[in-house]
Amino acid sequence: MPSSVKIESRHWVLIAALALAAYASYQLIAPYLGPIVMAFIISLLFYPIHCRISHRLPTLPNLSAVLSCTLLTFMIVIPLLVVFSSIIHQGSTFSRDSYNWLTTGGVKEVLGHPYVVKLMALFDKYLPFEPLDAQEIVRKIAATASKFGAQLLNTSAKLLGDATNFLINFMLMLFVLFFLLRDHDRIVATIRHVLPLSRSQEDAVLNEVEQVAKSAVLGSFLTALAQGAAGGFAMWLAGFPGLFWGSMMAFASLIPVVGTALIWIPATLYLLLVGQWEWALFLAIWCAVVVGSIDNFLRPMLMQGSSGMSTLLIFFSIIGGLNVFGLIGLIYGPIIFAITLVLFKLYEVEFKDFLRHQDEH
Repeated sequence: MPSSVKIESRHWVLIAALALAAYASYQLIAPYLGPIVMAFIISLLFYPIHCRISHRLPTLPNLSAVLSCTLLTFMIVIPLLVVFSSIIHQGSTFSRDSYNWLTTGGVKEVLGHPYVVKLMALFDKYLPFEPLDAQEIVRKIAATASKFGAQLLNTSAKLLGDATNFLINFMLMLFVLFFLLRDHDRIVATIRHVLPLSRSQEDAVLNEVEQVAKSAVLGSFLTALAQGAAGGFAMWLAGFPGLFWGSMMAFASLIPVVGTALIWIPATLYLLLVGQWEWALFLAIWCAVVVGSIDNFLRPMLMQGSSGMSTLLIFFSIIGGLNVFGLIGLIYGPIIFAITLVLFKLYEVEFKDFLRHQDEH
């Protein structure tokens, strides 16, 4: 008995030391966790293609991984550069036209519109604020327009910094991806070896992580892409720069609750103010029905995975992940919820006799 107690104490010391070392290691890699997780997700999505490449080069694992990373780079970077340059061109053109409109009396024309005059009169009558002064509004907008150029310079500098950070993170992601693809089988075998679970339980956890990681990417980013494409097409038909505003709608779709309405509602109001009520009606109906249905049906369908998470859980996993982790939380949140559900199912199976006894008494 004393020897068994001694062994048990030694084990607890080892577990505590391992936990402390793991926490310290996490602190070291925490600043780079985003690229590491993205490399893990992309390795799951890209692994079938890598298998075909490595099958043709069975004795050259390093070359196979390099070719896979190179192929992935061309698949991601070149389309992004083309789209990004088009967005910058359309965005700069739109910004210049907006600035010219602001400085050539466009605001006065809008404020003099009969609908706007009636709306301001209702505000003055029913809202407990100071009466709205059209001249004061024009003055403030003109002051804002005078600062527009400086803000454009700051935005350009920020975009340049973001592009630099993206390039650094992308290179780090590729570096991690190389080892994940090359040593895939060894990594999976190591994870299975250290997990204190049975083989069936390991299969359940690992399969669920893989499934939900894939569905999180598909659910979030493919839905955003589909909404951006559908919304950008409608904006282009209505006379707006389609690629620019479609991209803005794709980013806005990642915001829970409001989503693409942040873009198309102001656009619809603008079309009403300039007298294009037919296009305003088309844009409102298209975005509310078509773009909205993409988010309501495509995202839950792609993100349910094998765990069968309900739409309510998916919703809270997304907004919770965004709140805690930022944009990468779109992936972290569903994975955390899915692992929790799988562990809960394993708990039910492992303690089914105890739970049945509790129910009977």
